Amino acid sequence: MTFDEVQPFLESSHRAVMITFRKNGAAQASIVTCGPYQGGVAFTTTGDRAKLSNLRRDPRCTILVSKADWSAYAVVEGSADVRWTDRTDPEELRLTLREVYRAASGSEHSNWEEYDRAMVDQGRAAIIVKPDQIYGVRT
Repeated sequence: MTFDEVQPFLESSHRAVMITFRKNGAAQASIVTCGPYQGGVAFTTTGDRAKLSNLRRDPRCTILVSKADWSAYAVVEGSADVRWTDRTDPEELRLTLREVYRAASGSEHSNWEEYDRAMVDQGRAAIIVKPDQIYGVRT
């Protein structure tokens, strides 16, 4: 399965389970709201989350995107491109967070200036999972 084949599914399904790896190698699962972005699957997270710490140390990850009723899913295995204050120009990060919001929600925010302030206050990072392999069931 290619990204182009799964992209329409990712545009309509935004619920996902993200798997990262702890220091001891154990898997750590998190739920996220995501969407297709720059040939991968993107979401945001706050700076204090285990998934961000895990991905900064080891970018390998898997994200399973599912329909709300779990009747269909797509799995993207790959590496995370982590865009956060310590690695990304502030203006680039601001624009990326906006674009990821659009991808994950399928809509525009009602007040982008308020959104930008909240992203800074929350220490948000943008995560883009770049696929090495894609598989799943779509209906």
